[in-house]
Amino acid sequence: MSGLEVELRQEGPIPLDAAFSCAPGEVLALVGPSGSGKSTILRAVAGTYRPAGGRVRVNGEVWFGGGVHLPPHRRAVGMVFQSYALFPHMTALANVAAAMAHVPPRERDAQARAVLERVHLAGLEERRPAELSGGQQQRVAVARALARAPAVLLLDEPFSAVDKATRQRLYREIAELRRGLDMPVVLVTHDLDEAMMLADRMAVLHRGRTLQAGTPEEVTTRPASAEVARLVDLRNVFEGTVAAHHDDGRRTTIAWAGLAVEAAGRPDIPVGTRLSWVVPDGFVVLHRRDRPSRGEHENPVPGRVEAVLAIGQTAQVTLRPHGDPSLPLHFSVPLHVARRNAVAPGVEAVVSLLADGIHLMPG
Repeated sequence: MSGLEVELRQEGPIPLDAAFSCAPGEVLALVGPSGSGKSTILRAVAGTYRPAGGRVRVNGEVWFGGGVHLPPHRRAVGMVFQSYALFPHMTALANVAAAMAHVPPRERDAQARAVLERVHLAGLEERRPAELSGGQQQRVAVARALARAPAVLLLDEPFSAVDKATRQRLYREIAELRRGLDMPVVLVTHDLDEAMMLADRMAVLHRGRTLQAGTPEEVTTRPASAEVARLVDLRNVFEGTVAAHHDDGRRTTIAWAGLAVEAAGRPDIPVGTRLSWVVPDGFVVLHRRDRPSRGEHENPVPGRVEAVLAIGQTAQVTLRPHGDPSLPLHFSVPLHVARRNAVAPGVEAVVSLLADGIHLMPG
């Protein structure tokens, strides 16, 4: 099989029970809180950390497992660190050329220049790291990783050391660059927005364990468990009881906060089952005062606004349902919509929970 396959297991000192794959040309984001084992997993792939058990295989070649443990220098890995780890006394060109031990010496200069041009650094070849901005240093680090002609590219929190504006520009450049990459790319990040923007798939880790892997949309709208939902920052996670199934199983009703809430059908879950359920912010629709909304007939929840936080042109709203004020609902609307509808702390409001966005998580 081509691409990267990883299975890592150990009890300690760093617990690991991780499994994922990454195809050539695909970007896989490893996300999770600090201490979830993300960087340890990257080190295990690179060969700088040897776990107790498991397997790392790249394009069918075993790098680790079954008695095999290739040393780092025998693994075709390009790695970009949070700190860049550039040689401060060497120029950008020399930093990149230093990764080209596999290239005949007479060809290194031209190839290093070509890689720097690929990351938009043509003209800066003779500058040392101290003479480059943080974003430019980051691009030299990416160029050096690519210069190794890696079978796998590993990015360890690569954007955390630059300011927000530079980070946004680097996102665009990496997104453009990755279209020409034919190797698996594994990105470690704690930033969900970063993962959503750059990754084809994401794996959610907690305490060294893979809880779920899938596309960013799958993971953030259909989490495998309440634990995953909270780790990907879904705030509307509740418990309810399956009350009934309707329309030949196309709709399932759950009892929650004194209400009958309709969700997409799950006839496989027996009536009476206690379960967790989640509705992402984007499926919570505010009833507008000036004209009705298409989703207002679905699962109306009346309540009182507890808080409104303006972030740029978006208002983040917390609503306490009348049925059970201990279960706050969170949603976002454009700031002008909040103002037009006089959404403010203490104001009565009604929201609808769109049935197709409600995800049930039995067990």
